[in-house]
Amino acid sequence: MTTIHKWSEKMIKKTFAALIATASLLGAGAALADKPGAGWITIEKAIDTAKTKAGYVEIYKIEADNDGYWEGEGRKADGVVYEFRIDGASGNVLRDQKD
Repeated sequence: MTTIHKWSEKMIKKTFAALIATASLLGAGAALADKPGAGWITIEKAIDTAKTKAGYVEIYKIEADNDGYWEGEGRKADGVVYEFRIDGASGNVLRDQKD
């Protein structure tokens, strides 16, 4: 084996290890970002609020946001897709607008 070949094999192994470590860290960060804070209303309560207080008939997506609110999108009776934000602590509708 030549010296160049050994060197490039070591570089490939180091690069691969770095990529795996980076992917693991990014995956862990994404998982932590979607968790509701302490004292938040439940996701079920947020969905119920979107339906009863903002008039949604179907919820397509909802997730916790790091800024303290549930954010989601869904369809109202008019058939149009809207997006909403619900305060994680109080349960108040903060935003309700067309997507």
